[in-house]
Amino acid sequence: MGIRVFIFITFLLASRECLGDHSIARRWNEALLQAIRNDFARPTVHARNLFHLSAGMYDTWVVYGSHGSPYFLGEQHGEYSFPYEKITLPKDVKVAREEALSYYCYRMIRFRFRNSPGWEKTFQLIDNLMDELGYDPQFTSEIYVEGRPAALGNYLAAKVIEFGLQDGSNEGGSYQNLEYAPINEPMVLRNPVIPEIVNPNRWQPLAFDTFIDQNGNVMTAGTPPFLSPEWGRVIPFSLNEEDLNIYQVNGMECLVYHDPGEPFFLNSENESISSAFKRNFTLVANWSSHLDPSDGVIWDISPGAMGNFDIHRTLGNDGLFELYLDQGGDVGTGYSLNPKTNQPYEPQLVPRGDYTRVLAEFWADGPSSETPPGHWFSLLNYVNDHPLFEKKFLGKGEVLDPLEWDIKSYFLLGGAMHDAAITAWGIKGYYDYVRPISAIRYMSYMGQSSDETLPNYHPEGMELMDGMVELVEPSDPLSGPEGENVGKIKLLAWKGHEYIETAEDQAGVGWVLGEEWWPYQRPTFVTPPFAGYVSGHSTFSRAAAKVMTLLTGDEYFPGGIAEFVAGKNEYLVFEEGPSVDVVLQWARYYDAADQCSLSRIWGGIHPPQDDLPARLIGETVGAEAFNFGVRYFEDVILGTNDDEWGQSVSFFPNPVVKGDELYLRFPTDRQDIDVSIWTIGGALVYEGNALTSQNQKLIFDTASFRSGIYVVKVTHKLDMVAKLIRVE
Repeated sequence: MGIRVFIFITFLLASRECLGDHSIARRWNEALLQAIRNDFARPTVHARNLFHLSAGMYDTWVVYGSHGSPYFLGEQHGEYSFPYEKITLPKDVKVAREEALSYYCYRMIRFRFRNSPGWEKTFQLIDNLMDELGYDPQFTSEIYVEGRPAALGNYLAAKVIEFGLQDGSNEGGSYQNLEYAPINEPMVLRNPVIPEIVNPNRWQPLAFDTFIDQNGNVMTAGTPPFLSPEWGRVIPFSLNEEDLNIYQVNGMECLVYHDPGEPFFLNSENESISSAFKRNFTLVANWSSHLDPSDGVIWDISPGAMGNFDIHRTLGNDGLFELYLDQGGDVGTGYSLNPKTNQPYEPQLVPRGDYTRVLAEFWADGPSSETPPGHWFSLLNYVNDHPLFEKKFLGKGEVLDPLEWDIKSYFLLGGAMHDAAITAWGIKGYYDYVRPISAIRYMSYMGQSSDETLPNYHPEGMELMDGMVELVEPSDPLSGPEGENVGKIKLLAWKGHEYIETAEDQAGVGWVLGEEWWPYQRPTFVTPPFAGYVSGHSTFSRAAAKVMTLLTGDEYFPGGIAEFVAGKNEYLVFEEGPSVDVVLQWARYYDAADQCSLSRIWGGIHPPQDDLPARLIGETVGAEAFNFGVRYFEDVILGTNDDEWGQSVSFFPNPVVKGDELYLRFPTDRQDIDVSIWTIGGALVYEGNALTSQNQKLIFDTASFRSGIYVVKVTHKLDMVAKLIRVE
């Protein structure tokens, strides 16, 4: 099976022994992740924080070097400009980089988390880090020309803070909504009677006695508002205006990138669409019947039996459901062999109900509540630390030093997470789509829609399914003392918090009234406070998996496997379990992303139609962000056996306009060379051997090239250089 490495993603910046050997960028990334854990659970806000910190770290790294271009400094984003006067490089570039980067991160974290519920812990954390690094936080000068690198960090932080106050996020207004208002009245969770819903296709707020977010923060509002429905307005990293649609909804302007089209609506006038709506949410209710470890169902959850799901199957109204198995999971076939060891994966047999419950909690907001985008930074850090992993950009060339690798990987992943948030929440805000708790309870309250001759018929009711969705009979234990529930919808599902008095209890699965159905979530949280369509988890995860695949040049985790151990009767939070040790395992980055997506169905948060479009969108967003981001690294030599040979190979113009000629110039003392051109995704578009011409250059016609980033490898005998070109 090869090396087994257990992931314990609880990176805390607690001691020098813990992170002292990591790069300065890694240390500040870990500080930010801990600040996120100390804050409210706001995935959009923290995707932006992760990106802005990563992009600023990149700028402080690149201005003290000879390759690449800054992202902020000297550039304009939206209507905001970042004036910059080029500095004189100091003698000790390493010391200057670390100082500028640290002051930038310190100022940004201190500003962005000043109103955090855990601000005292966060401030203590970053003050301790500055003290350990020997930096004085009281140094506030922003005069960086011929000044200290710390001044450059302070200056850049001040400009990014100003930029963030006008980038469309409404940071100055505490990220509150400016125009959005829900159409439906809140559902009072303690009241089993469903109030009238104006539109069952639209999002419904939830009213709690006490609402506690997934970071454990008690919220003052009993009815949390929709988080970030206007986030499509935020200035993105790489999102293209060609993929943008602007809609007007009740006077509110909605900016939507990568619009997936309408979800299924509950509409009694269109039977097929209405039926698809019902099937989506019924599947969520059905999958909640998989949450009992004592039901006798045992699964092999190793990569030998799970994963390897083909996301690019043809989708249609029927195809969507064919990809999700009634017994749970998708149609992924697993892997016959670990490609790194050429050995079969060791089977891991566990109760299905343990596996599904662990998934629901592990992927909810990350095992340490760093929100989904932060979770993927933790996974990236795990990969970076793996003993089998080599930090080669695109998996090629020389091993990069830890700082350069961290800087570039954080920049690219941060840009993708930021764009994923803008895309997913722009779609959420526009379609304003219902969550399972509202849809399932509403349809159950309306009745059954399968047979007009049976009791409690209504065209907007649930479709009956033997053994899963049935009517309460007079002899049924759910009938009620006076038979008041006879004829109502009952579901075979997780029984809910009524059956849990302490964390040592376990609710199990049984028949419940549909109008009282609960997702598998904490009772003080229940469902995230924003619309369902499309899934943010699926968008974030697929985008991150795409970036990590491109970044490392490999689809697989190091060694062909990554793991997380959920200990027996230790891991689950609000009920007892798991009943055995459960080891979550992934062969590919995509397997981890797909598992995250499925966890949201078992957790009662998303139906399939929220998930699969989001996976496809996330993959697109991840590729776009990566391709856009690497252009800032242009002229970086990816690998060569001879620095002079590498420096003497050049392309011009770079970038080149599609259809124009691209020139390759190489040394006059070399005779024959081999040239290959690859897309950033690994597809070969040109390969050939070329004898030197009189003027030592080759000419390429780019008419057949698509816009994007390409890797060009030029080889002469044992010498090889790889460079990036951009076709616009």
